[in-house]
Amino acid sequence: MAGVYTVSQVNAYIKNMFVQDYALNRISIKGEVSNVKYHTSGHIYFTLKDGKGALSAVMFASQRMGLSFPLKEGQQVVATGSVDVYERDGRYQLYAREIRLDGMGALYLEFVRLRNELQEMGMFADEYKQPVPHYARRGGVVTAPTGAAIRDIMNISSRRNPYVQLILYPALVQGKDAAASIVRGIETLDAMGLDVLIVGRGGGSIEDLWAFNEEPVARAIFECSTPVISAVGHETDVTIADYVADLRAPTPSAAAELAVFDYRQFAADLSIMRESLVQAQMRRLTQEKSRLEQYRLRLKVQDPARKLNDRRMRIMKLEEDLQEAIQRKLLARKHQLEILAGRLQGASPLEKISGGYGFLTDEKGRRIVSVSQVKPGDVLDIRVRDGKVRARAEAVEVL
Repeated sequence: MAGVYTVSQVNAYIKNMFVQDYALNRISIKGEVSNVKYHTSGHIYFTLKDGKGALSAVMFASQRMGLSFPLKEGQQVVATGSVDVYERDGRYQLYAREIRLDGMGALYLEFVRLRNELQEMGMFADEYKQPVPHYARRGGVVTAPTGAAIRDIMNISSRRNPYVQLILYPALVQGKDAAASIVRGIETLDAMGLDVLIVGRGGGSIEDLWAFNEEPVARAIFECSTPVISAVGHETDVTIADYVADLRAPTPSAAAELAVFDYRQFAADLSIMRESLVQAQMRRLTQEKSRLEQYRLRLKVQDPARKLNDRRMRIMKLEEDLQEAIQRKLLARKHQLEILAGRLQGASPLEKISGGYGFLTDEKGRRIVSVSQVKPGDVLDIRVRDGKVRARAEAVEVL
């Protein structure tokens, strides 16, 4: 009876056969791509097929450097790698290490060679990239005079800003004379002192786009003093011109949006900035008016006329206080004088006289207060309230 084996044993045996087969360890297989799936891990799963069969294939993320273009359905490719068995599922598949488009291998090798050469020369370096002006007024376009590219650029430019002038250089963009025509277009428009250049064309095969992979075109873009936007093919198409240009646009329409600023948006932004400026000026004017009013009040406080008036008022107040003090002093003195006058009047001889008494003097007017001052026969004057009496002393008697 023949031996009985497990499934895993059979799969391992078959895998070992594949490993030992030299031809399957380094094989190139041509076919049409289908069932392409980019996994989140970075691996690419796909199927190669022809008219009679299909082969599962995978390119691991670590091998992605062997793929220089996006893998898409329907492409005819040549995949190089090894055929091996996946033991868990018991099926064999191609483990691809390199994938190139069938019939274009030479072109891609030339593309990679020139790309690497120009990169080593520094023509892709960021320090050589010129900034694309935000508000270009005059732009140039190097492309075919007919086709979708120029129509898209004109439509987008007209919609975004009808005031921007675009100058077209009708160049050949396909064929053996295309590269020289593109170079002439770049040099001609560069000499016109424009603000920006768009160089490109619509999509196509690698042969159709090849003029933009040629070294003369790359050098013309690199040496152009005007900022250059490349717009070659679709978003997935990459050319040498894209690497050298100052800015790459995924499509001609996108290039027009990058080169031509939106006038309506610009006008709206300008209106907002103008309003902000007016408001800022009004706030500044209000602040300055407030500051001026503060200075005016300070000046008013420090006004010499105001100070002089204050001094005058102070003098007037002092004068009033002095007058009041003098009046009070006069009243006090007057009152004191009245008291003294009353006292004097009480001691006055005339006051005594007015009470029935007389005032006696000799003929010389000397007051007589004692009998010792009078001798018989002396002439005496006797003053009474209403007059004077002259008399002669007949006798003197001492009491």
